[in-house]
Amino acid sequence: MVELHGVSEVYTQASRGRVEALVEVSFEVKPGETVVLAGPSGAGKTTALRLVTGEVRPTRGRVVVLDEEVGKLGRRGLARLRRKLGVVPQGRRLLGDRTAFGNLALVLRALGQPRGEVRAQALEALDEVGLATRRNALPGELGQADRFRLCLARALCSEPRLLVLDEPVAGLDDGALGGLVELLRRRGEQGMTILLATQATGLARRLAARALALDQGRLRPEGGVH
Repeated sequence: MVELHGVSEVYTQASRGRVEALVEVSFEVKPGETVVLAGPSGAGKTTALRLVTGEVRPTRGRVVVLDEEVGKLGRRGLARLRRKLGVVPQGRRLLGDRTAFGNLALVLRALGQPRGEVRAQALEALDEVGLATRRNALPGELGQADRFRLCLARALCSEPRLLVLDEPVAGLDDGALGGLVELLRRRGEQGMTILLATQATGLARRLAARALALDQGRLRPEGGVH
């Protein structure tokens, strides 16, 4: 499902000079598996996820997602691949002038879903994350936890083959976190492949997931492929 082979990502930053965000990282996420990339801020977790989604290309090594080598894909190939992914980024980016329902409907229409199915799929996704009664709310009218739920619903509404989440627990209270864990465990049991990055210690255990530990761009020995 996801394979990184000897991947390094190097860039130049004005304030820091040459930055090695990832160094010779290799791991695999098998179909139906839940994998947690764990580590402190700056460990390289977000960079790894951006390589998987094709937002950046590796300096060295190979990234293979759904049998496609991401670094070799052109614009159309990347667009085709991303239609099979559900992504929840750190920024929680939403369209502020569209309702919760409208944010999901736009995604589904862009994916070519029949008009008659868009409403049902959007409402089902909102219900799954606990936002059915807020379907007509604008993102600015939602609290932080509910904005995250909306981003998650948007990622899930198209039934992606791979769900990618960056720091999903940030800003969530205990109740919202418990709901997230329950939802992800249920989806994992249904066969969805999930890759997430977090600083939260213990999340992998709560999800019954495999943990890969990143530190300063390198996988720790205990964080290798199992």
